[in-house]
Amino acid sequence: MSTPNASDAGRFRLGGDIDIARLGYGAMRITGPGVWGEPADRGEVLRTLRRLPELGVDFIDTADSYGPGTSETLIAEALAPYPRTLVATKGGLTRPGPDLWRPLGRPEYLRQCVLTSLGRLKLERIDLWQLHRIDPQVPREEQFGVIAAMRQEGLIRHVGLSGVGVEEIVAAQAYFPVASVQNIYNLTTRRYDELVDWCATNDVGFIPWFPLGGGTLVKPGGMLDGVAKAHGASRSQVALAWLLKRSPAILPIPGTSRVAHLEENVAAARIRLSDAEFASLDRAGRQASQTPA
Repeated sequence: MSTPNASDAGRFRLGGDIDIARLGYGAMRITGPGVWGEPADRGEVLRTLRRLPELGVDFIDTADSYGPGTSETLIAEALAPYPRTLVATKGGLTRPGPDLWRPLGRPEYLRQCVLTSLGRLKLERIDLWQLHRIDPQVPREEQFGVIAAMRQEGLIRHVGLSGVGVEEIVAAQAYFPVASVQNIYNLTTRRYDELVDWCATNDVGFIPWFPLGGGTLVKPGGMLDGVAKAHGASRSQVALAWLLKRSPAILPIPGTSRVAHLEENVAAARIRLSDAEFASLDRAGRQASQTPA
């Protein structure tokens, strides 16, 4: 069997001018436990990162808070200067400790986030910088204003937002075009269904985090299991295939720190769900999303 390639998932023009494979890579889990510090197997992480371009993965999503700083540093060590690869990063969260996250949207801090990410990633410009969270303690106009200024200065090419709805996107667009939105979304986490459709209509990339969630559907014997067996695939591969079929604007970023798992994820780009399979999974996912845990 030939080597899987992320382009089998199709392509997307981010911001209207950066062509990327729709199946990307999320670099949150290449750190230590609690998204904190160095990974347990640094060598395997570097091998995984260096495998990305060989598999056609040309979109990497990270953040300054992953480590903090560790993920960006490892990506640069493995892949800089990133020929034909878009490395997106995020800023606007502080890390008091493992598994702890605090928004901080003061303009001077957001500028610091961009400048330190540029240094760690060995870049002169970040082609997609995303506000990790809008800080409710700081007027959002101040946060949007400094981002717009950094874009004008050439530090940022395109801007994305994370954890937002349509109203916040529209408010931000008074300051800069919004190229991407990154929210939690998967087969059974469906509260952003309408936003996914809005993004497709408005040519905004929708980057689902936690893309392999699925609750009881992903357990052995569930509906996902039956579809997976029909395709000779794993349940997680079918969950990714469902996302890719759900909307042309969806850009899944499954993450891993192991080469074998990476190759399995990328192979999901080849799976073509029938309309009937998609509809059955969609109905089951919507039902599961409305069922109390």
